Amino acid sequence: MSDNDFDLLIIGSGPAGQHAALHAARMGKRAGIIERKPRIGGAGLQTGTIPSKALREVAFLASRSGRRGMRGAFGGGVLRPHGLLAEAIRQKEMVIAQQESVILNRLMRSGVALIPGDACFAGPHALDVTTPNGEVRRLSADVIVLATGSRPRRPADVPFDRKAVLDSTSILKLRHLPGSMTVVGGGVIACEFTCIFAALGVEVSVMDSHAQVLSYLSEDVVSALTDAMQSMGVQFRMNSRAAAIRKQDGQVVVTLQDGGEIVSDALLYAQGREPNSSTLMLEHAGVDVDAGWIGVNEFFQSNVPHIYAVGDLIGRPALAATGMEQGRIAVMHAFGEKTPHMVDNMPMAIYTIPEISYVGKTEKELRAEGVDYVVGRGRFSDSARGQIIGEETGLLKLNVERATRKILGVHIVGESASELIHIGQLVMNLGGTVTDLVRNVFNYPTLAECYKLAALDCLAVLHREPAEHAEKQVAALQE
Repeated sequence: MSDNDFDLLIIGSGPAGQHAALHAARMGKRAGIIERKPRIGGAGLQTGTIPSKALREVAFLASRSGRRGMRGAFGGGVLRPHGLLAEAIRQKEMVIAQQESVILNRLMRSGVALIPGDACFAGPHALDVTTPNGEVRRLSADVIVLATGSRPRRPADVPFDRKAVLDSTSILKLRHLPGSMTVVGGGVIACEFTCIFAALGVEVSVMDSHAQVLSYLSEDVVSALTDAMQSMGVQFRMNSRAAAIRKQDGQVVVTLQDGGEIVSDALLYAQGREPNSSTLMLEHAGVDVDAGWIGVNEFFQSNVPHIYAVGDLIGRPALAATGMEQGRIAVMHAFGEKTPHMVDNMPMAIYTIPEISYVGKTEKELRAEGVDYVVGRGRFSDSARGQIIGEETGLLKLNVERATRKILGVHIVGESASELIHIGQLVMNLGGTVTDLVRNVFNYPTLAECYKLAALDCLAVLHREPAEHAEKQVAALQE
């Protein structure tokens, strides 16, 4: 046993930090988590993933039941839009409390020390922790994992006030629905909150500099989402940039670079996030940073061998699910366990209404790489389950390599997309083919059947195209 206080100290109690600590405890290591906030869980539990998804669930039920009022889904009675927000807040806070209890119990049963305070480096192995009462406590560890996460980007020229001009953290604390809202940004967070508030009856306008929201995704998947958003009353101002944002007469005014204006009761600014690294005093440990982000190798090791970084702090993909696995892999590597690499195909989910989830390559990426591929589509409306639940716009799309029939990408838009994606992910990571999906038996009726529909569509394309190619050759000879 070393002379240090701990084998492992982790700064940050979000999903990545939790899983690093739990795996270290399973290995018999002395592990501690330092957390500066009054409650554990990081942005994933307190200000990001879980609360926004809890709000989304209420909004989703509202979108399914209609805006004129909801009965039964929330224990009886009819809920109007203002009641929906109150219910959404209640649901969010209940889920946070329950999850916080689960996490605390898990960490305590594992023997992980929970250390309240704000930590910074005092040396390569030493951390100074300023406790809530202002005392400074020095702790040391053989290995240090940085899991401090990120925060919404807040430019100085945007007049944030936590009431009318909001970021993705302060919007979760709203207690009254605005009549109208402008969302600046077209990324994941922007689209998720757009759908939540549109479903709750708010008139939402989205403005972004790109030609479409979520511009890196499959075009037909995004098209299905934007159609659904427009059906909820969302208006889009694409290819637009904000020249100025100001508050005027109780409203928020966005002046566009082309001279136009968008006026609304509230504004959500959702254009990127920043790393929480500025207070860590990384220079005292010799850790290299790039604009605050920490560079790591495949085992999440920084340039200082015993210091690791995981989660949002290292940049994309900045997902709770990937952060959990990063924390586990970092600890395994740090303490000499046989260390796996991250799996090749990681699932991504966007909790809009409807959901989007994907794994692997888009058509745009495959074309850029010169890959010969075919596409198969399974529409939710063609499945019995889709018809039962009234899912008309859902789509499951497979991108398949022509020669090998291996699945190169799965893209889903529709209800339960974030659950369905794991079937495609497993097939891809196990080297399976579209033929494996055809041979598989899916429960009936389920949305998972759309995998078979899409796979059969792929095979139909593969069987049809050779004949079409031969016909073209004959026609060319006749000419």
